[in-house]
Amino acid sequence: MSVTEFDSLLATILVAVFLLAAVLGAVMRETRFCTMGAVSDVVYVGDWMRMRQWALAIGVAMCGFSVLAYVGWVNPADIVYAMPQVIWLSALVGGLLFGFGMVLASGCGARNLTRLGGGSLKSLVVLVVLAVSAFATLKGITSVPRARWFDSVNVTLSVPALLPEWLAGKGWGAVADIRLWLGCGLGLVLVLLGLSAPRQRRDWHVLMGGVLVGACVAAAWALSGHFGEVQEHPETLEHMYAATYTGRIESFSFVAPVAHVLDWLLFFSDRSKVLTWGAVAVFGVVFGAFVQALVRREFRWQGFADTADLSRHLVGATLMGIGGVMALGCTVGQGISAVSALQIASFIAIAAIIAGAVIALRAQQWWLERQS
Repeated sequence: MSVTEFDSLLATILVAVFLLAAVLGAVMRETRFCTMGAVSDVVYVGDWMRMRQWALAIGVAMCGFSVLAYVGWVNPADIVYAMPQVIWLSALVGGLLFGFGMVLASGCGARNLTRLGGGSLKSLVVLVVLAVSAFATLKGITSVPRARWFDSVNVTLSVPALLPEWLAGKGWGAVADIRLWLGCGLGLVLVLLGLSAPRQRRDWHVLMGGVLVGACVAAAWALSGHFGEVQEHPETLEHMYAATYTGRIESFSFVAPVAHVLDWLLFFSDRSKVLTWGAVAVFGVVFGAFVQALVRREFRWQGFADTADLSRHLVGATLMGIGGVMALGCTVGQGISAVSALQIASFIAIAAIIAGAVIALRAQQWWLERQS
């Protein structure tokens, strides 16, 4: 592959990522896809509809990834989550921090991106603070305790820390067959649970949002792992995947990529700072939500109600940035993308995110009852 061909592929992948992320942003805003909202619906009113929506997204993405891996379009060993360490403590603590923070910040990173597209200046502040705290946890002051105290507490496997690889190492069979049957089996169970008991037409609208979100994540795996694969980089001669920040296969996630957007904006004149997969996806989600808001005539400028509202969002954004990096993802990155690949630590992270959100919701409820 020549340099010209590589540059053309890079541009094509980035445009495709932007368009796919725009579809994701429009769908998420149209169907009110929000993990924090799903948990709060269950905790406060016992409504499981948006939780089923999330289950559908996971199930569809899981089936999609399993099939893509089976037919050879995605090499699971090359995905960004295929490390040999199960960083269980970081996943646990990071998930708790992220879950607690997303309640204070009125939603996760993806939800705040879609709200920004609808005119929320609150979300803009949340995303800037999230980016700063995430970057500090990637390379700055909070990266030191993350690496020394949390990431160092792990279980190191002889294979990538993906459930099919681990089971294959235990003699359960061929890894490709395990991934296909386990991934599709768990995915179909989640799909069936998600589609259970819709009561009215609006419920189908919400549930189809889950299907489309899961399909977008699966499409992202295919775009990154198949269409973006480069056998030999024209300069380094290394095997890599075009446009990704890590050079490995990536899908959607919205914590570290938000930090990469801030890094790119601040050091734009530095030619080493280039737009990558995650950063372009951030712009795409905002654009898609913006178009949807205009079509629906729902675009409205929104700000903070008071200083207490501002302070809650600042604390929540900080916790999400730190927790999202520690857990290696957010409610999309770990909650859909990583778990679709059956990464072992993702199950810990998802449980911790939900637990953190429940704790924060109960704490808010107690505070409101005390004030009344």
